[in-house]
Amino acid sequence: MKNIKYGLMGILVIAIFSLSILSAKTKEKEIQTNSEAKTTSNQKIGWGIKRNDKHEQPDVGAANKKILEENKGICLGNKDKKSLYLTFDEGYEAGYTPKLLETLKQNDVKAAFFITAHFVNTQPELVKQMIDEGHTIGNHTVNHKSMPELTDEQITKEVMELHQVINEKFGYEMKYLRPPKGEYSEKSLQVTNQLGYTTVMWSFAYEDWNEDKQPEETASKKKIVDNLHNGEIMLLHGNSQTNTNVLDAVIKEAKNMGYEFKTLDEFE
Repeated sequence: MKNIKYGLMGILVIAIFSLSILSAKTKEKEIQTNSEAKTTSNQKIGWGIKRNDKHEQPDVGAANKKILEENKGICLGNKDKKSLYLTFDEGYEAGYTPKLLETLKQNDVKAAFFITAHFVNTQPELVKQMIDEGHTIGNHTVNHKSMPELTDEQITKEVMELHQVINEKFGYEMKYLRPPKGEYSEKSLQVTNQLGYTTVMWSFAYEDWNEDKQPEETASKKKIVDNLHNGEIMLLHGNSQTNTNVLDAVIKEAKNMGYEFKTLDEFE
């Protein structure tokens, strides 16, 4: 009887041991599956908007907006407040920035200027003027390369080398970033977010960057004004003669319509 008893106990121990191994393997497989499911996508996202000319917030793409905001990026402010956030992309100086700055000063408006290494290396006095006059300096990377096409290390270098230069030259700490070409991925957002940067996209832009094909001024002013909307992040390019010539009228018209220009630090 003892032999039978001990034999049954042995079988029971083996069964429990086998179940434990099976359970452990199942758990390991679940962890592996979950880990694979959480792999961050590096699929390139090209930012785009659908304007409506009705002073309503535009369609920026729900999925893209969700990915951006999940990684602490911004593109649209409060839909119930007549706030505007004016931003300029400045890859290089085409001779118009001094007039843009003068117009902003005359209208008591602060803007954000997203600059590259080329801009700061060739126009340090303009960068200093921007800072001295209370504007925001944003990071547009060293070489204006599409971030989803770079490794994590390359992204870090593109962002932080410019960050360091601005800090050393002007004692200014940048914290806002605009991805070159308006391209990002979930992965690139995570990298730049870990570097301490808030990604700033936009809810209005138009084809203003081609110096050889500048849009007509009256039509451009109408397009900008017709698309003013609550919480708007407006993107204009600083190398545009058209923007330079219509900016004063646009600002005055926006204020007449009850809009208030705010800085990115006041974003809500």
